[in-house]
Amino acid sequence: MLRKSKLTLATFIVIGTITVSKAQEGQVTIHQDEIIPELLEQKSEMVKDGVIGERYRVQLFSGDNNQASKVIKEYRSLFPEWSSTIVFETPNYKVWVGNFRNSLEADRALLEIKKSFPAAFRFKPEKR
Repeated sequence: MLRKSKLTLATFIVIGTITVSKAQEGQVTIHQDEIIPELLEQKSEMVKDGVIGERYRVQLFSGDNNQASKVIKEYRSLFPEWSSTIVFETPNYKVWVGNFRNSLEADRALLEIKKSFPAAFRFKPEKR
């Protein structure tokens, strides 16, 4: 008799648990601002273009403006595939190359660049 009542109690507990767990179903509705997809698209473009995100560059030269201009002209004739620019950081003009997505990509370019510019080195610019 005691065994039958324990079995009946266990059956009711199992059935009650199943009923309660099935009653927990619901629907979730997410409301988001309409501009969010547009902002995500703009962010993706900025990351792709190197405006934001972790990027690496190669520095070829640091010194006076005339020499920097000569270095960048020579570089552009040898390596047109990677962009280059002259950046002024007091008191020097620096020739920076590329906008590489990761250190591996920058290191591969550096190996080629060092053949013509042995003092070149890879770095990650500080965010301003």
